[in-house]
Amino acid sequence: MKSSIISASLFNYVTKGTYSKMRLGARIFKTGLAVTLALYVAMWLQFPTTQFAALAAFFAVQPSVHKSMTLIWDQVQANIISAVLAITFVTAFGSEPFVIGVVVLLIIAIHIKWKKENIIPLAVVTAIIIMGSPTDDFYNFAADRFLLIIVGVFSAFLVNMMFLPPKHENQLYHKLSAINEEIIQWIRLLLHHEVDYQTLKQDQEKIRTSIVKLETMFDLYKEERSIFRRSEYSRMRKIVLFRQMIRTTRKAEDILKSLARNDHVTHQLPAVVEETLRAQLDEFTSYHERIMLKYMGKVKPQAGDDYDNEIAQRRRDLVKTFMTHQTSDELDYDEWMHFFPVIALILEYAEELEHLDTLVDGFFTYHTENNEVEVSDREL
Repeated sequence: MKSSIISASLFNYVTKGTYSKMRLGARIFKTGLAVTLALYVAMWLQFPTTQFAALAAFFAVQPSVHKSMTLIWDQVQANIISAVLAITFVTAFGSEPFVIGVVVLLIIAIHIKWKKENIIPLAVVTAIIIMGSPTDDFYNFAADRFLLIIVGVFSAFLVNMMFLPPKHENQLYHKLSAINEEIIQWIRLLLHHEVDYQTLKQDQEKIRTSIVKLETMFDLYKEERSIFRRSEYSRMRKIVLFRQMIRTTRKAEDILKSLARNDHVTHQLPAVVEETLRAQLDEFTSYHERIMLKYMGKVKPQAGDDYDNEIAQRRRDLVKTFMTHQTSDELDYDEWMHFFPVIALILEYAEELEHLDTLVDGFFTYHTENNEVEVSDREL
């Protein structure tokens, strides 16, 4: 009874942090499938308390195939350590609540020391399940529950390996495109002075959160491994591409933040400077959209050398316009200097775009037989 209550509390704690903000998708489906498989296997093996296998399967599901492969041994090792500690302490001191608490503390400390914090919940659950309500035949009781946990872990591992592998490339591209669209829309609204600042502030927070999630997804994509060496070479090139895509998106977000912070200065810029700024940024953001479409195959690679030259010319025009007017009396010198970081960010953004465009062109030029883009159109 004790183990069930404590396990339920830990279950609620972890699910609140892990699943509360998730939408119904592949990982949730895999979790349900792993739990179901664990229950059926436990029933087939005629274990009396099959729910413990289900609980272990829930904690063992991973967001990627590679992470599942790398963690399977850690999970088994953690369960063995937890089982040994649980049996030792119950044999020596009984199963009083303070004894369970000491074992939990030891398990957490050991895994923190080993820098394996992500398997702490499963290890703690194993100890609690084994130490809860021991019978006279404690060693058989502990062995049964340990085996139930192992059944759950391997059920989750099998589901991770065989069903619904995550399409990180597809997710990355569409999430990047959606964030870029949002940022570019706000930049254009700011340049035309048509912004509702309350809504902008809320959306900026959403954009920041989305980029953090995007970088987490990118980390999962980096961890994946292809079975065939040719595919792995192609995937490594894509990693370089997506890293630059994220970096470019970050730079666009920096421009949005800087424009929003200096909007009062933008209102006071000389008309020719404001018009140049608007035209150049509109061209750069269109360039960004064009590069993303090029990766999808909707724009021909290396079809825009003249376009690239135009981008370089626009960078020079922006600097020339700013330098020409910053010495005039149309705006206070300090305000010019206050606005200068915005110009610097725009120039950096253009450089990142040019580098991204070069990478995309290179991706479709060299080793073309292996460079397949695994991105499907977003549903309308």
